[in-house]
Amino acid sequence: MIKVGIITASDKGSQGDRKDLSAPVIEELVKSIGGEVAAYAVVPDEQALLEEKLKEYADEKSLDLVFTTGGTGFSPRDVTPEATLAVVDRLAPGIAEAMRWNSLKITPKAMLSRAVAGIRGATLIINLPGSPKAVRECLEMIIPALPHGIEILKGEAGECGRQ
Repeated sequence: MIKVGIITASDKGSQGDRKDLSAPVIEELVKSIGGEVAAYAVVPDEQALLEEKLKEYADEKSLDLVFTTGGTGFSPRDVTPEATLAVVDRLAPGIAEAMRWNSLKITPKAMLSRAVAGIRGATLIINLPGSPKAVRECLEMIIPALPHGIEILKGEAGECGRQ
């Protein structure tokens, strides 16, 4: 089983003024790879709060995979990538590149995504967009590769190449 955390970055959502429609999409799709949501939070678009929650999910809860949703655009309040970059030890740029590549087939606005992915300890952290439609499009692209990446991260697998 893959232990998953979801952090929704939303000022309005954290105040109860907007329903989080993206987290249920993430939860639905991670089930297809044996994932189970073990932690969920909606936090305001504040870098320090996002960093704190990412550290908690990786260091204290020892989750395998953490998705953020929201806060990856050009708005001055969009600080999710900065929070992620502040807490990861290593980057996993191919994940964000694959999401943007797939999304560019749908809309040129995909190039405006500042999403990043990286590793903190044994936890893979991936920034997703805020809209449910975009979350689905991005996850459908990357989700088939995630179980193997997590196995490698946990030391349960070591080879990526085919024989």
